[in-house]
Amino acid sequence: MGIGEIIVIIIVGIVIYAVFSMRKKSSAQTTDQKSGTGNSTGEQNAGYRKSGGRGHYGKWIGGGLGWVFGGPIGVILGLALGSMFDGMSNGKNAYRGTPRGDFAMSLLILSAAVMKADKKIVRSELDFVRSFFINQFGEEEGARLILMLREILKQDINVQEVSIQVGQYMDYPARLQLLHFLFGIAASDNQYHPEEVEMIETIAGFIGISSSDFTSVKAMFVKSTGWAYDVLEITSSASNDEVKKAYREMAKKHHPDKVGNLGEDIKKAATEKFQKINAAYEEIKKQRGIN
Repeated sequence: MGIGEIIVIIIVGIVIYAVFSMRKKSSAQTTDQKSGTGNSTGEQNAGYRKSGGRGHYGKWIGGGLGWVFGGPIGVILGLALGSMFDGMSNGKNAYRGTPRGDFAMSLLILSAAVMKADKKIVRSELDFVRSFFINQFGEEEGARLILMLREILKQDINVQEVSIQVGQYMDYPARLQLLHFLFGIAASDNQYHPEEVEMIETIAGFIGISSSDFTSVKAMFVKSTGWAYDVLEITSSASNDEVKKAYREMAKKHHPDKVGNLGEDIKKAATEKFQKINAAYEEIKKQRGIN
């Protein structure tokens, strides 16, 4: 079952709960009006909403349904959607649709894990994620995803369980693109954060990224003396022919068409990674005088 279907089921459950609650409330008000106590009951109901009596049930219902239908990822998304529903009952954070795609959902949760790794969330990270979602999914969809991210950031995330689930249901090229995005968050403030890089390495291991591919993507962001060789997954002792062969293999592995099934928006984002591979190859050619 895909994440999109899971979210639909969660929302249906929340809607059913909301409808039942509203009908129950309406019935109670009608009964009170008939008995001449309508004003008193109205005041009591208002106080009940202000105290959060019903307003805090949504996230637990969402989390429960999410666990049943979507494992650890479903729990996090369910709690986020449920919290947004609770906000709706108070007239704020209204949610009027569902985000699309397993890739976007995985991005949300693992992005939150990386952002929280160094125990602080900085504006540059939020701006990076916001800009990405809006550019890739549009204003309306991006706004929905950011609302969910804000709720997810409030939760404790079991990185191991979530990452393993991502590794089970997402193909390898998409996982590589996910890794590239997470490094983009870590580098958004132009600083090296060991805790964030360590978190990304942990995620990479659990989602099944090879150590050589992790080193390659890391080198695109965390530059070292031999960064270009790391990007192509070779050593500086490689022959010119081996350099050319490594470039062809990396270009094939990371070609944007590999994530074409995720839609044109993600494919465009993958082009950035492809360009960094080209840049690494050009750097080595320049150093060696290769034409």
